[in-house]
Amino acid sequence: MVDGLDGLININGDSVQTLEIIFLTTMIMLLPTAVVMMTSFTRYIISLSFLRNALGTQQTPPNIVLVGIALFLTLFTMTPVIDQINTEAYRPYSNEEITQEEFFNRAQVPLKNFMARNTESSSLRMYCNMAGETVPSTLSQAENLPLRVITPAFATSELKRAFEIGLYLYIPFLLIDIIVSTTLMSMGMIMLPPAMISTPFKLLLFITLNGWELMFSTLVRGFQ
Repeated sequence: MVDGLDGLININGDSVQTLEIIFLTTMIMLLPTAVVMMTSFTRYIISLSFLRNALGTQQTPPNIVLVGIALFLTLFTMTPVIDQINTEAYRPYSNEEITQEEFFNRAQVPLKNFMARNTESSSLRMYCNMAGETVPSTLSQAENLPLRVITPAFATSELKRAFEIGLYLYIPFLLIDIIVSTTLMSMGMIMLPPAMISTPFKLLLFITLNGWELMFSTLVRGFQ
């Protein structure tokens, strides 16, 4: 009888460990999606892509460099949120003080707070109406929304802001392209590609303004 009870306990223990492994594996698989949809990564990578296109430097910097910069800027921006999740959710869970369900519920709170503070009210209202949820009037009410509502609202707001940044980046470099093209046409040098002449001037302007530091500081300070 005792042997049978010990065997049942071992089976249950193995089942719990198996469930924890499955849970951790699932979290790791969903981590790239969470980084893209629930952090500042989307705004960073799109803005950097717009900058490269506006400069007209083709594949310089390469994609791997832009992704690396965006990841480290995301880590820099999300550090307070990560620290809060570590303190309030992960440590109690690793110490077996809370269950997996409590861990998931606690880990959501800092992420929801970050996303709610950086989500436009129009985007939040649209998804609340489509999901049949009450439109929040305060930040604390927005934090109580489910992730299926606040995550796409945050992603939509990030896409809008990233494209606005791209527009502002294009304007000064577009002016250089117009000036160079007009000058070449007035000189009768139609066969000379304008991009060949305008690209050095774009790089000169960007370097003179210390563009990388200005770009990074503006992007990071854009988050609340």
